[in-house]
Amino acid sequence: MSCVADVSAQPTHEHDRGSRATSGYADVNGLRMYYELHGAGEPLVLLHGGGSTITTTFGAILPDLARHHRVIAVELQAHGHTADRGTPLSFEQDADDVAELLRVLEVDSADVFGFSNGGTTAMYLAIRHPEKVRRLVLASALCKRDGVPQQFWTFMAQATPESMPQAYKDAYRAVAPDPGQLDAMGTKCAQRMIHFADVPDADLRSIQAPALIVIGDRDVMTPEHAVFMHRMLPNSRLAIIPGGHGDYIGEITTHRPDGSYDAFALPLIERFLEH
Repeated sequence: MSCVADVSAQPTHEHDRGSRATSGYADVNGLRMYYELHGAGEPLVLLHGGGSTITTTFGAILPDLARHHRVIAVELQAHGHTADRGTPLSFEQDADDVAELLRVLEVDSADVFGFSNGGTTAMYLAIRHPEKVRRLVLASALCKRDGVPQQFWTFMAQATPESMPQAYKDAYRAVAPDPGQLDAMGTKCAQRMIHFADVPDADLRSIQAPALIVIGDRDVMTPEHAVFMHRMLPNSRLAIIPGGHGDYIGEITTHRPDGSYDAFALPLIERFLEH
């Protein structure tokens, strides 16, 4: 059911990550979804990873992206500022929510940059709502269970909310409508991954939008999985970048103790989005 209603925006303000933004909430499919608008130019949707927020996934590179794009950064169901709606998490529903948000914001189509779980959501957005997607950046995205080692699934089966990185916990508690829902969010994220279903080959082949597949050479997903995705998506490019999961975009868990980080993929991503 679509519950599109008013879009409530807060005044433009300064974020501590250094870029001016307008933030707001939109009523989307029964969910009051939080979003931020940064910069000007062609629209670029940012989809964070599992258990994350806009800041934990994209905080390091968002100011740079906002110099050339109208960034639409969202927080998905049960993540960050966006409350839960009492249903299981699913990539398909997240994709439908993002498509509806774009309709509410009167954005006909946009480039879409998803990291980790956000990359899987981006794929489903291109599959279920192809008219909304111009270009795709799929960073450390998973489409098949065999795209990660078996140890990953063993870990997920045993995962508890305490297993979440401390930076994720701190970020959630700082902005969530009900910080006490942290454990529930962590459990839902784990359950979604435990029950992860392969994206059908036919659906992958149906993605016509130009796509850039990015992965670290020490990522959670295997290089072979990235090559498989590249072969399945007809208009894709592949980049294997030095580093682990999110190293190449400065994801918060990859920051060094002194606060420094690497974002090797940013120039590559910018060039892809410009052409």
